[in-house]
Amino acid sequence: MRKNSIKNIRINEEVMRELSNIIRNEIKDPRINPFTSIVAVEVAPDLKTAKAYISVLGDEKSQEDTMAGLKSAEGFVRKKLAKNINLRNTPEIKFILDQSIEYGVNMSRKIDEINNNI
Repeated sequence: MRKNSIKNIRINEEVMRELSNIIRNEIKDPRINPFTSIVAVEVAPDLKTAKAYISVLGDEKSQEDTMAGLKSAEGFVRKKLAKNINLRNTPEIKFILDQSIEYGVNMSRKIDEINNNI
């Protein structure tokens, strides 16, 4: 299975949907910010590993706490994922902090400041 095959894209989307539901509804860790969203998921073609790109709305401490909470809940998340999605192998999930949304907001703010000064 190639990395960008239709099957791999569908698996990525399904894993992303299930991860969002698990993080939003089933994890009870108080360290995890309620404004946590999954930006993208990349499942390896052999279904052994998955990278989940996480965006957290909040300050740096909130982001660190959320990543620590997600890291400690990896086993629980994988177990729930295996129960909800029927795959040959349940991927081992690695959570990666994605700051592209925050970067975009900061750039928009700077562009607005420049436009207001002109």
